[in-house]
Amino acid sequence: MACSRTIRGMTLALTDTATPGAPAVVLLHSSICDRRMWAPQLAALPPLYRGLAPDLRGFGDTPLGGTPHDDARDVLALLDGLGIDRFAVVGSSYGGRVALRLAGLVPERVQALALLCPAAPGLAGTEALEALDAREEELVAAGDLDGACALMVETWLGPGADASGRDGVVRMQRRAYEVQLAAPEGAGRTEEGGPVPLSAVTAPTLVATAAHDLPEFRALAAGLPARLSGARDTAYVDIPASGHLPSMERPEETTRLVRDFLGRHVK
Repeated sequence: MACSRTIRGMTLALTDTATPGAPAVVLLHSSICDRRMWAPQLAALPPLYRGLAPDLRGFGDTPLGGTPHDDARDVLALLDGLGIDRFAVVGSSYGGRVALRLAGLVPERVQALALLCPAAPGLAGTEALEALDAREEELVAAGDLDGACALMVETWLGPGADASGRDGVVRMQRRAYEVQLAAPEGAGRTEEGGPVPLSAVTAPTLVATAAHDLPEFRALAAGLPARLSGARDTAYVDIPASGHLPSMERPEETTRLVRDFLGRHVK
């Protein structure tokens, strides 16, 4: 069910399966997608879980606004407004970084944490990533959103991604460009109160990488379990035949992986 909630001066769009009495699972999208990337997983979560997938500020149906914002605190305010105290979190790429921050801010509330090709503090700023960012900015500044979207598809999706997945990324990425370009001056992400150490995360955590992801993200994922020194349990999985977005590229396999993990830790 598509709906919206006003929190912290902003109306966030979200999909809520509204499964009565079921434990809540929050799904946080990557920065090249929006909540639509979770369609296969949202369809598979009920009746065991209540799936909640918000569009973070500047993505999908949520405007960026004109002031700095903290995505993790936005999600927390959304859950507070819905009366949800305990929850699990699934995060993809940038959504994984938000999920880690959220789990560190309120560790007593997070039952489980699943990170798919996550970003996180400590991601190496290599020449390759800097060149990618520069090329994207150049295309967007020139008004070539088609070219920028094509660059994102070429970079982030693996060779096995089908036409539906590629078209989906183009639609979501183009929407993100349009929403963010329309925002007034002063918008942007911040971390209110400063960074939260990874050692503050206590939830059982699944870290998944993918065979065709960028090497910088694969290295980050491989080292992440050791950095989560406070987690009660950690698991590391390498998803074959996928690029950076396994929930879209390998939806059935990723759904099984997430549901099996939730089944062990969320009751």
